[in-house]
Amino acid sequence: MECQATYEETLTDIFRTLFHQPALELTDDLTAKQVPGWDSLNHVNLIIQIEEELGIKFRNDEVAKLVNVGELKAMVREKVAQKTG
Repeated sequence: MECQATYEETLTDIFRTLFHQPALELTDDLTAKQVPGWDSLNHVNLIIQIEEELGIKFRNDEVAKLVNVGELKAMVREKVAQKTG
């Protein structure tokens, strides 16, 4: 089973690479409006990359209701737990 630090580190790496911000910190209240370049296209790219890196899948309705990084982390944590059984 992947530990919390592992997928949180993976998320941080994905965000830092995609948005070209090596020092970006993923706080739970961080939103797209606070990250330069986090537009609708990069949101799709972000979700696809998370799915590929962590071997999980999001439904469109799940992605549409995400408000901040904390909610994304919680959803990823849940999906990783389901995957690993």
